[in-house]
Amino acid sequence: MYDRFNRKIEYVRISLTDRCNLRCCYCMPEEGVPKLAHDDILRFDEIVRVVRQLARLGVRKVRLTGGEPLIRRDITKLVASIRAVSGIESVAVTTNGVLLQELAEGLVQAGLSACNISLDTLRPETFASITRRDAFSRVTAGIEALEAAGLRDIKFNCVPIKGVNEEELPALVAKLVKDRPYKFRFIELMPIGCAYEAGFEGVPMADVASQLMRAFGALTPAPAPRGVHGPARYYRMAGFCGEVGFIDAMEHKFCAACNRVRLTAEGFLKLCLNASTGLDLRTLLRGGITDENLALALRSAIYKKPEEHFFEEAGHYAKRDSRAMYQVGG
Repeated sequence: MYDRFNRKIEYVRISLTDRCNLRCCYCMPEEGVPKLAHDDILRFDEIVRVVRQLARLGVRKVRLTGGEPLIRRDITKLVASIRAVSGIESVAVTTNGVLLQELAEGLVQAGLSACNISLDTLRPETFASITRRDAFSRVTAGIEALEAAGLRDIKFNCVPIKGVNEEELPALVAKLVKDRPYKFRFIELMPIGCAYEAGFEGVPMADVASQLMRAFGALTPAPAPRGVHGPARYYRMAGFCGEVGFIDAMEHKFCAACNRVRLTAEGFLKLCLNASTGLDLRTLLRGGITDENLALALRSAIYKKPEEHFFEEAGHYAKRDSRAMYQVGG
């Protein structure tokens, strides 16, 4: 399945819920957000039906996001159902890790292929300040449970923020990937919604790289695995089992190689995180659309995927609703 700019679309990120059990200060207000009604969120059978048609069109990778996807009841059953769809080669999840201790073994047994864990600090007090929750020990226990369950494709995501966690970035990398074959990714702070309103300022990726080089020596570009296309640029460091990556959508646009679409919790197919255009799948699904027409609708919508985002336009960030972040997984 190709769009009009000849990009091969083979990856869908699916938000399972708009809810989260943390209140990260750069992502969500302390009081939370107005919750979607239960009937407004796609049922698991509807999600699987969409995945089945996307797989027919060439999608091979599914990532489950939120909000926090692990709070969605029976998520292990959904993972197993998606993994059973012909053509789907990978089912991954992006999580804050709070519920991993209870769910890791079941998720891996259900066929989970990979897991991204958001972790901005190793200091319990800083974790509580960022997330407004005292759950650091649960996250570390969840990481251990995931390792014990045998999953090997693990990535850690960190948002570097000035005055918050910038001083411990090398320590984070050393702790989590020096002796483990995982990936640690730094993700540029997106100044929209709460981040913009609270005045947070991200640490430039060049500054992060400089910190790491002062601490560990040269960063050597790591070759991308065959057939893998993603926004991160990965590097290796001498003496490290794992790799470090940088995702900076503003400074290094990766739109020309974008291979993904997003499905919101309420069933709207977003063709770009920055665009409001897309396809209302919930209405089609509940209106009795046939599988053949669903596939045609998906193909037609994805063909019109925008060429690039325009986050960099002056003032555009500030006007964006922060719901765009947590409903489709950041």
